[in-house]
Amino acid sequence: MNIGTLCIHPGEKQSGFLKVVGCGYELPVTVIRGHAGDRTALVTAGIHSAEYVGIQAAIELAEELQPEAVCGTVVIAPLINVSGFSHRTMSMVYEDNKNLNREFPGAAGGTTAEQICHTVATELIHRADYYIDLHCGDGYEALRPYAYYVGPVDPAVREKAFQMARRVKAEYLVESQCTAGGAYNYASSIGIPSVLIERGGQGIWSRGEVDLDKGDVRRILSYLRILDPPEAEDAPEPQLIFREAVYENAPVGGCWYPALRPGDRFEAGDVLGEIRDYFGNPLHVCRARSRGVILYQVTSLTILKGGPMVTYGVLET
Repeated sequence: MNIGTLCIHPGEKQSGFLKVVGCGYELPVTVIRGHAGDRTALVTAGIHSAEYVGIQAAIELAEELQPEAVCGTVVIAPLINVSGFSHRTMSMVYEDNKNLNREFPGAAGGTTAEQICHTVATELIHRADYYIDLHCGDGYEALRPYAYYVGPVDPAVREKAFQMARRVKAEYLVESQCTAGGAYNYASSIGIPSVLIERGGQGIWSRGEVDLDKGDVRRILSYLRILDPPEAEDAPEPQLIFREAVYENAPVGGCWYPALRPGDRFEAGDVLGEIRDYFGNPLHVCRARSRGVILYQVTSLTILKGGPMVTYGVLET
Protein backbone atom coordinates (compact mmCIF):
# COMPACT_ATOMS: atom_id res chain seq x y z
CA MET A 1 0.00 0.00 0.00
CA ASN A 2 1.37 3.42 -1.00
CA ILE A 3 0.05 6.57 0.68
CA GLY A 4 1.98 9.80 0.34
CA THR A 5 5.59 9.19 1.38
CA LEU A 6 4.74 5.75 2.76
CA CYS A 7 5.05 2.27 1.27
CA ILE A 8 3.63 -0.17 3.80
CA HIS A 9 3.84 -3.95 3.61
CA PRO A 10 1.79 -6.47 5.63
CA GLY A 11 2.97 -6.59 9.23
CA GLU A 12 4.35 -3.05 9.14
CA LYS A 13 3.51 0.29 10.73
CA GLN A 14 4.74 3.57 9.30
CA SER A 15 4.16 7.27 9.85
CA GLY A 16 4.76 9.99 7.27
CA PHE A 17 3.04 12.68 5.26
CA LEU A 18 0.47 12.98 2.50
CA LYS A 19 1.09 16.05 0.36
CA VAL A 20 -1.96 18.05 -0.70
CA VAL A 21 -2.04 18.49 -4.46
CA GLY A 22 -1.89 22.21 -5.24
CA CYS A 23 -1.13 24.05 -2.01
CA GLY A 24 1.53 21.56 -0.94
CA TYR A 25 0.42 21.19 2.69
CA GLU A 26 1.54 17.92 4.28
CA LEU A 27 -0.98 15.93 6.30
CA PRO A 28 0.37 13.56 8.98
CA VAL A 29 -0.65 9.95 8.39
CA THR A 30 0.04 6.66 10.20
CA VAL A 31 -0.72 3.30 8.55
CA ILE A 32 -0.91 0.04 10.51
CA ARG A 33 -1.13 -3.14 8.40
CA GLY A 34 -1.74 -6.55 9.87
CA HIS A 35 -0.27 -9.77 8.48
CA ALA A 36 -3.67 -10.83 7.14
CA GLY A 37 -7.02 -9.33 6.17
CA ASP A 38 -7.95 -7.06 3.30
CA ARG A 39 -10.32 -4.51 4.89
CA THR A 40 -9.23 -0.93 5.50
CA ALA A 41 -10.59 1.40 8.18
CA LEU A 42 -9.88 5.12 7.98
CA VAL A 43 -9.82 7.31 11.09
CA THR A 44 -9.55 11.09 10.69
CA ALA A 45 -9.57 14.03 13.09
CA GLY A 46 -8.88 17.73 12.92
CA ILE A 47 -11.11 18.48 9.96
CA HIS A 48 -12.06 21.26 12.36
CA SER A 49 -8.71 22.25 13.77
CA ALA A 50 -9.76 23.45 17.25
CA GLU A 51 -11.61 20.22 18.03
CA TYR A 52 -8.81 18.90 20.17
CA VAL A 53 -10.32 15.81 21.79
CA GLY A 54 -10.48 13.92 18.51
CA ILE A 55 -7.06 15.14 17.40
CA GLN A 56 -5.36 13.93 20.57
CA ALA A 57 -7.28 10.64 20.50
CA ALA A 58 -6.15 9.99 16.93
CA ILE A 59 -2.53 10.85 17.79
CA GLU A 60 -2.59 8.36 20.66
CA LEU A 61 -4.32 5.64 18.65
CA ALA A 62 -1.65 5.99 15.97
CA GLU A 63 0.98 5.44 18.68
CA GLU A 64 -0.80 2.55 20.39
CA LEU A 65 -2.15 0.34 17.60
CA GLN A 66 0.33 -2.28 16.39
CA PRO A 67 0.28 -4.60 13.36
CA GLU A 68 -0.02 -7.66 15.60
CA ALA A 69 -3.43 -6.43 16.78
CA VAL A 70 -4.79 -5.56 13.32
CA CYS A 71 -6.52 -7.79 10.79
CA GLY A 72 -6.44 -5.67 7.65
CA THR A 73 -5.30 -2.04 7.66
CA VAL A 74 -5.98 1.02 9.82
CA VAL A 75 -5.12 4.44 8.36
CA ILE A 76 -5.06 7.31 10.88
CA ALA A 77 -4.87 10.97 9.81
CA PRO A 78 -4.99 12.98 13.07
CA LEU A 79 -4.94 16.50 11.64
CA ILE A 80 -6.59 17.35 8.32
CA ASN A 81 -6.79 21.15 8.71
CA VAL A 82 -3.09 21.70 9.38
CA SER A 83 -3.39 25.30 8.16
CA GLY A 84 -6.14 26.16 10.63
CA PHE A 85 -4.33 24.39 13.47
CA SER A 86 -1.06 26.24 12.97
CA HIS A 87 -2.88 29.61 12.73
CA ARG A 88 -5.54 28.77 15.36
CA THR A 89 -8.44 29.71 13.10
CA MET A 90 -11.02 27.39 14.69
CA SER A 91 -13.02 25.51 12.03
CA MET A 92 -11.83 27.46 9.05
CA VAL A 93 -8.91 26.99 6.69
CA TYR A 94 -6.58 29.96 7.14
CA GLU A 95 -6.08 30.79 3.46
CA ASP A 96 -9.69 30.88 2.24
CA ASN A 97 -11.79 30.94 5.44
CA LYS A 98 -13.73 27.86 4.29
CA ASN A 99 -15.10 25.07 6.49
CA LEU A 100 -13.57 21.80 5.28
CA ASN A 101 -16.62 19.84 6.36
CA ARG A 102 -18.74 21.71 3.82
CA GLU A 103 -16.41 21.24 0.81
CA PHE A 104 -16.09 17.47 0.17
CA PRO A 105 -15.17 15.98 -2.26
CA GLY A 106 -13.31 19.18 -3.13
CA ALA A 107 -11.45 20.02 -6.33
CA ALA A 108 -7.80 19.71 -7.36
CA GLY A 109 -7.90 23.15 -8.99
CA GLY A 110 -9.89 24.86 -6.26
CA THR A 111 -9.01 26.93 -3.21
CA THR A 112 -6.82 25.58 -0.41
CA ALA A 113 -9.78 24.01 1.41
CA GLU A 114 -11.04 22.39 -1.79
CA GLN A 115 -7.56 21.03 -2.54
CA ILE A 116 -7.30 19.52 0.96
CA CYS A 117 -10.72 17.88 0.58
CA HIS A 118 -9.84 16.55 -2.88
CA THR A 119 -6.62 14.96 -1.61
CA VAL A 120 -8.31 13.41 1.43
CA ALA A 121 -11.17 12.10 -0.72
CA THR A 122 -9.01 10.57 -3.45
CA GLU A 123 -6.04 9.37 -1.40
CA LEU A 124 -7.73 8.32 1.87
CA ILE A 125 -11.51 8.01 1.70
CA HIS A 126 -11.60 6.13 -1.60
CA ARG A 127 -9.20 3.52 -0.17
CA ALA A 128 -11.38 2.82 2.85
CA ASP A 129 -13.96 0.13 3.48
CA TYR A 130 -15.09 1.89 6.68
CA TYR A 131 -14.62 5.42 7.98
CA ILE A 132 -14.62 7.02 11.46
CA ASP A 133 -14.37 10.83 11.71
CA LEU A 134 -13.62 12.35 15.13
CA HIS A 135 -15.08 15.76 16.01
CA CYS A 136 -16.15 17.81 19.02
CA GLY A 137 -17.58 21.23 19.69
CA ASP A 138 -15.53 24.07 18.24
CA GLY A 139 -13.60 26.50 20.42
CA TYR A 140 -16.83 28.39 21.11
CA GLU A 141 -19.23 25.43 21.34
CA ALA A 142 -20.33 23.01 24.07
CA LEU A 143 -22.08 19.73 23.36
CA ARG A 144 -23.41 16.49 24.75
CA PRO A 145 -21.54 13.48 23.26
CA TYR A 146 -23.32 11.88 20.32
CA ALA A 147 -22.67 10.26 16.94
CA TYR A 148 -23.94 10.77 13.39
CA TYR A 149 -24.61 8.25 10.67
CA VAL A 150 -26.29 8.94 7.30
CA GLY A 151 -29.81 7.68 6.62
CA PRO A 152 -30.68 8.23 2.92
CA VAL A 153 -28.03 5.93 1.41
CA ASP A 154 -27.92 2.28 0.36
CA PRO A 155 -29.76 0.34 3.11
CA ALA A 156 -26.80 -2.01 3.67
CA VAL A 157 -24.44 0.96 4.07
CA ARG A 158 -26.87 2.69 6.41
CA GLU A 159 -27.30 -0.43 8.57
CA LYS A 160 -23.55 -1.03 8.87
CA ALA A 161 -22.96 2.60 9.79
CA PHE A 162 -25.79 2.44 12.33
CA GLN A 163 -24.19 -0.59 13.97
CA MET A 164 -20.86 1.23 14.05
CA ALA A 165 -22.54 4.22 15.73
CA ARG A 166 -24.18 1.90 18.27
CA ARG A 167 -20.68 1.12 19.61
CA VAL A 168 -20.13 4.76 20.61
CA LYS A 169 -20.46 5.44 24.33
CA ALA A 170 -22.92 8.28 23.92
CA GLU A 171 -26.52 8.84 24.92
CA TYR A 172 -27.65 10.10 21.51
CA LEU A 173 -27.39 9.13 17.85
CA VAL A 174 -28.44 11.34 14.93
CA GLU A 175 -29.51 9.88 11.59
CA SER A 176 -28.37 12.65 9.27
CA GLN A 177 -30.38 13.35 6.14
CA CYS A 178 -27.43 15.13 4.47
CA THR A 179 -25.36 13.27 1.88
CA ALA A 180 -23.09 16.09 0.70
CA GLY A 181 -20.43 18.48 1.94
CA GLY A 182 -19.06 16.64 4.96
CA ALA A 183 -16.34 14.00 4.82
CA TYR A 184 -18.39 11.20 6.38
CA ASN A 185 -21.50 12.26 4.41
CA TYR A 186 -19.55 12.05 1.16
CA ALA A 187 -18.04 8.68 2.11
CA SER A 188 -21.50 7.30 2.92
CA SER A 189 -22.86 8.54 -0.41
CA ILE A 190 -20.24 6.49 -2.32
CA GLY A 191 -20.96 3.31 -0.38
CA ILE A 192 -18.55 3.47 2.57
CA PRO A 193 -20.19 2.92 5.99
CA SER A 194 -19.15 5.96 8.01
CA VAL A 195 -19.77 7.63 11.35
CA LEU A 196 -18.92 10.98 12.90
CA ILE A 197 -18.31 11.05 16.66
CA GLU A 198 -18.83 14.26 18.68
CA ARG A 199 -17.29 14.61 22.15
CA GLY A 200 -15.84 17.62 23.99
CA GLY A 201 -15.53 21.25 22.97
CA GLN A 202 -14.73 24.84 23.92
CA GLY A 203 -11.11 24.55 22.85
CA ILE A 204 -10.05 22.15 25.61
CA TRP A 205 -9.42 18.43 25.95
CA SER A 206 -9.25 16.10 28.92
CA ARG A 207 -7.74 12.69 29.56
CA GLY A 208 -11.19 11.24 30.20
CA GLU A 209 -12.66 12.50 26.91
CA VAL A 210 -9.67 11.32 24.88
CA ASP A 211 -9.86 7.86 26.46
CA LEU A 212 -13.58 7.66 25.68
CA ASP A 213 -12.90 8.55 22.03
CA LYS A 214 -10.20 5.90 21.81
CA GLY A 215 -12.55 3.36 23.36
CA ASP A 216 -15.20 4.21 20.77
CA VAL A 217 -12.78 3.66 17.91
CA ARG A 218 -11.50 0.39 19.35
CA ARG A 219 -15.04 -0.94 19.85
CA ILE A 220 -15.96 -0.05 16.26
CA LEU A 221 -12.80 -1.68 14.90
CA SER A 222 -13.54 -4.73 17.04
CA TYR A 223 -17.11 -4.92 15.72
CA LEU A 224 -15.70 -4.70 12.16
CA ARG A 225 -13.28 -7.56 12.97
CA ILE A 226 -10.31 -5.33 12.17
CA LEU A 227 -8.90 -5.69 15.67
CA ASP A 228 -7.46 -9.21 16.02
CA PRO A 229 -8.61 -10.82 18.18
CA PRO A 230 -11.77 -8.77 18.62
CA GLU A 231 -12.19 -7.31 22.08
CA ALA A 232 -14.98 -8.70 24.23
CA GLU A 233 -18.06 -6.57 23.71
CA ASP A 234 -21.02 -5.93 25.96
CA ALA A 235 -24.44 -5.41 24.42
CA PRO A 236 -24.75 -1.82 23.12
CA GLU A 237 -26.32 0.51 25.66
CA PRO A 238 -29.75 2.05 24.95
CA GLN A 239 -29.47 5.24 22.92
CA LEU A 240 -31.96 7.90 21.89
CA ILE A 241 -32.02 8.11 18.09
CA PHE A 242 -32.95 11.38 16.41
CA ARG A 243 -34.22 11.11 12.84
CA GLU A 244 -34.13 14.89 12.51
CA ALA A 245 -31.87 17.64 13.84
CA VAL A 246 -32.52 21.38 13.64
CA TYR A 247 -29.59 23.73 13.07
CA GLU A 248 -30.42 27.29 14.11
CA ASN A 249 -28.12 29.97 12.68
CA ALA A 250 -28.02 33.52 13.95
CA PRO A 251 -30.03 36.01 11.85
CA VAL A 252 -28.04 38.92 13.31
CA GLY A 253 -24.74 39.41 15.09
CA GLY A 254 -24.36 40.59 18.66
CA CYS A 255 -24.21 39.08 22.14
CA TRP A 256 -25.58 35.57 22.65
CA TYR A 257 -27.33 34.36 25.82
CA PRO A 258 -28.30 30.66 25.70
CA ALA A 259 -31.19 29.68 27.92
CA LEU A 260 -30.40 25.97 28.26
CA ARG A 261 -27.47 23.57 28.28
CA PRO A 262 -26.55 20.59 26.08
CA GLY A 263 -28.69 17.62 27.08
CA ASP A 264 -31.60 19.75 28.31
CA ARG A 265 -35.07 18.93 26.99
CA PHE A 266 -37.66 21.49 25.97
CA GLU A 267 -41.07 21.91 24.38
CA ALA A 268 -42.08 23.58 21.13
CA GLY A 269 -42.11 27.35 21.58
CA ASP A 270 -39.66 27.38 24.50
CA VAL A 271 -36.92 30.00 24.42
CA LEU A 272 -33.54 28.49 23.53
CA GLY A 273 -31.58 31.73 23.71
CA GLU A 274 -31.52 35.41 22.88
CA ILE A 275 -29.29 37.77 20.92
CA ARG A 276 -28.90 41.28 22.32
CA ASP A 277 -27.07 44.40 21.16
CA TYR A 278 -24.24 46.07 23.07
CA PHE A 279 -26.74 48.02 25.18
CA GLY A 280 -28.59 44.87 26.26
CA ASN A 281 -31.56 45.41 23.95
CA PRO A 282 -33.07 42.24 22.46
CA LEU A 283 -32.40 41.68 18.74
CA HIS A 284 -33.64 38.11 18.31
CA VAL A 285 -35.29 35.44 20.43
CA CYS A 286 -34.64 31.86 19.32
CA ARG A 287 -37.64 29.65 20.04
CA ALA A 288 -37.87 25.91 19.56
CA ARG A 289 -39.80 24.76 16.51
CA SER A 290 -40.60 21.42 18.15
CA ARG A 291 -39.93 19.28 21.21
CA GLY A 292 -36.29 18.35 21.43
CA VAL A 293 -32.95 17.96 23.18
CA ILE A 294 -30.03 20.38 22.92
CA LEU A 295 -27.11 18.64 21.17
CA TYR A 296 -24.69 21.56 20.98
CA GLN A 297 -24.72 25.33 21.20
CA VAL A 298 -22.48 28.36 21.03
CA THR A 299 -21.11 29.34 24.44
CA SER A 300 -19.16 32.46 23.53
CA LEU A 301 -20.70 35.87 24.15
CA THR A 302 -19.97 36.69 20.53
CA ILE A 303 -22.48 35.45 17.95
CA LEU A 304 -21.86 35.91 14.23
CA LYS A 305 -24.57 36.70 11.71
CA GLY A 306 -25.21 33.52 9.72
CA GLY A 307 -23.10 31.45 12.09
CA PRO A 308 -24.19 28.57 14.32
CA MET A 309 -26.29 29.35 17.35
CA VAL A 310 -27.90 26.15 18.69
CA THR A 311 -28.59 22.65 17.35
CA TYR A 312 -31.10 20.17 18.72
CA GLY A 313 -32.46 16.73 18.05
CA VAL A 314 -36.21 16.56 17.41
CA LEU A 315 -38.19 14.33 19.76
CA GLU A 316 -40.84 12.34 17.93
CA THR A 317 -44.34 12.84 19.25
